[in-house]
Amino acid sequence: MKHMVHSVAAAAAISISSLVGSAAPAQAYQVDCAILLCLSGGWPASAPCAHARAVFIRRITPWPIEPPLQIWRCPMGASFNEPAPMSLMERLYDIAFRDPLSVRQETAPLPLVHVQADDQADIDISGDAFDFVRSIRVYHIQYRQNENRDGDCNRSDSTRLGSYGLQGDYRWTRSGVAQVPTASELTIPKGCRSYFYRSVFVDWRDHAGNYGSEEVRY
Repeated sequence: MKHMVHSVAAAAAISISSLVGSAAPAQAYQVDCAILLCLSGGWPASAPCAHARAVFIRRITPWPIEPPLQIWRCPMGASFNEPAPMSLMERLYDIAFRDPLSVRQETAPLPLVHVQADDQADIDISGDAFDFVRSIRVYHIQYRQNENRDGDCNRSDSTRLGSYGLQGDYRWTRSGVAQVPTASELTIPKGCRSYFYRSVFVDWRDHAGNYGSEEVRY
């Protein structure tokens, strides 16, 4: 299947450049295909990509904290009755923005997604072209410190990391505030001054390696 995977960088740039003003209303998107396309292209300025990014961030907004990209919901292996074979990114574009048979109404409530997701992409995405998927990291930051009456410093760090496997499966593992990227607003004071911080922080790199992040405090 790898020979079917064209360069995400080139194909996404071509596909996404045509999204502005050409897509159906936001609720008609196959949203995870849109997230995949828009994320790879660095979230270009367009109504479809703005909606895709909003869903991406909404999913990490408690509660529950879901995988921001649910690649298993995007049928990349879908076949089309076309006169000529379509590239992967052309199929993604059709699924996300043109194919009426693949419409998903995002206004309807979706079932909750378990924090661990064994589902994977329906094609092989292990190649370098999909490194941007595996670059996504979700930090559920939960940190507290205070000094007790005896002058001892009590620290509690329950931070977890959500990350993607080789084929887009999603896992939570134990982490800590020392691993949280500096782009987060987390600022632990020196000493043991009373401090509490709780948020969900997500970061990623697009196909060109450009860095991006968002953080939701709660």
